[in-house]
Amino acid sequence: MQSISETKNILRTPPPVVGRIVACPETPVERDHVAHNVAHRADSPQEPPAAKLARGALTDQRFKPVASAVTRRRKRRSWRSFLATQRRHVTSLKDAPPWLVSLILHLVLMIVLALITFQSKVGSSLWLTFKQGDGPALTALTEFTLQSLELDSVALAEPFMPDLSWQPIRMDVPIELPTLSSLSAPRELAAHLEKSLAIQRLGAAEMGPSTMFSGRTGAMKQALLRSGGGTQETEAAVALGLAWLKRQQRPDGSWSMVGPYDGGSRSENQTAATSMAMLAFMGAGNTHKSGEYRQQVHKAIRWLVKQQGPNGFMAQRARGNEKMYAQAQATIAVCELYGMTGDYWLQPYAQRACDFACESQSPQGGWRYEPRSDSDTSVTGWFVMGLKSGKSAGLEINGYVFPRVEEYLESVGSDYNAGYAYQPGRPASPSMTAEGLLCRQYLGWHRNMPGMSQGLSSLVANHLLNVDRSDVYYWYYATQSLHHYGGPLWEEWNAKLRVDVPAKQEKRGAERGSWSPNRDAWGATAGRLYTTCLSLYCLEVYYRHMPLYDLEDQVAATQ
Repeated sequence: MQSISETKNILRTPPPVVGRIVACPETPVERDHVAHNVAHRADSPQEPPAAKLARGALTDQRFKPVASAVTRRRKRRSWRSFLATQRRHVTSLKDAPPWLVSLILHLVLMIVLALITFQSKVGSSLWLTFKQGDGPALTALTEFTLQSLELDSVALAEPFMPDLSWQPIRMDVPIELPTLSSLSAPRELAAHLEKSLAIQRLGAAEMGPSTMFSGRTGAMKQALLRSGGGTQETEAAVALGLAWLKRQQRPDGSWSMVGPYDGGSRSENQTAATSMAMLAFMGAGNTHKSGEYRQQVHKAIRWLVKQQGPNGFMAQRARGNEKMYAQAQATIAVCELYGMTGDYWLQPYAQRACDFACESQSPQGGWRYEPRSDSDTSVTGWFVMGLKSGKSAGLEINGYVFPRVEEYLESVGSDYNAGYAYQPGRPASPSMTAEGLLCRQYLGWHRNMPGMSQGLSSLVANHLLNVDRSDVYYWYYATQSLHHYGGPLWEEWNAKLRVDVPAKQEKRGAERGSWSPNRDAWGATAGRLYTTCLSLYCLEVYYRHMPLYDLEDQVAATQ
């Protein structure tokens, strides 16, 4: 007989019969039964299959209560395993990040709320029932009439009509009405007034809203040329000068202050040279889109805008005290070209240049060699023209800029603003007076201001254009201010301008079309391109900018 330990080893072996319930003995009684049956089957001879089947059935019946107990224990173990699994899930949930827990809870809450429905008890159902009537159908249409309201009994008040029968008043005092000839205005001025009115009508018909650059082409240019006193000689000199500038342009589109021509500047400033050459071409009506020199202007503007930094500055390579001069001239060039063409890609460059000018204004109200540091009338005049060009082109200019310029001009003005100095505390000079008065004109001074007529009269009387004492810088500003002012002062100045300046132009040789810098006040320093460009500006003055004052104002001021 086998021992109890051997019997346990046998019982641990999995049952070989599939589909039968084999109970694992847990109590001593169950173990004894199992050991007895095992020992009995081992000692007995081989039984037939039928006997085994009968004995198996008896064994199953005998172990049926034991199998039920084992099943219950397995169910308990399965439930404990399920609880352990849920505890692990809860533990994992505790280790989850707070946002995930919050997301799960909110999703569950939203699902629960979505499943809850509420039935409103407010109001009741409304049933509409339609059915055919029991009466006979009517085929005739119902007739009705509207009675008019009689207003005969209403008394209407008659309208009040004032008595307009006036009696003429007889006056014994004779009244003489002045005529144009009795206003001490010359006949030439009366004829000039008629030309001016014709020009204004021409501008309104051809160009619509006028800008300060509207007179540079077409019929308007010819009308302004005749009205201002230009001649064929002045136009021929302009054409010859532009041809010389074309020959000096570099392959990259820029110009140089030092060469390749004779009589160059002492220092290089490509930004200033390119800007001044562009202004000469544009003053005669050329742009990068139209005109005889459109290719030259196109190459020049492409080069110039490449020099601009994010802050709008375009003269990084210029010398210290020349940087702001070059920047102001480049601002005028870009703004004028944008104002003449309206080409969209130029607008950001022009606006940045104007923004730099506004931001670099000094506390005194002007500009000088460094941004926001100091002021002088010379640099200030160039920046005023640049900002006015931008404003005329439709760009945004800070409103505080021009009033501060007025404050600076007050600080350098003298003799009731008839004379202007380079800086506060210095004496007035002809060139600074001409520049200061031009700034006053563009800043809104009326033509009959006392300082205006007194200052310009002093320039014509004491510093009339003289080629023996050449100063193209002074000529440039005096020509513009006197042209806007008009009248006899302009006629006297223009009589010298349109004869002497073309006569001083080089007529032969390699420099044909230019103006020599020799014996000019600033020619030895600035060079041939400088004297040529400013001389061209003077000869283009008739149409370069639209007149600031009507001829009617000129007649009134001449009385």
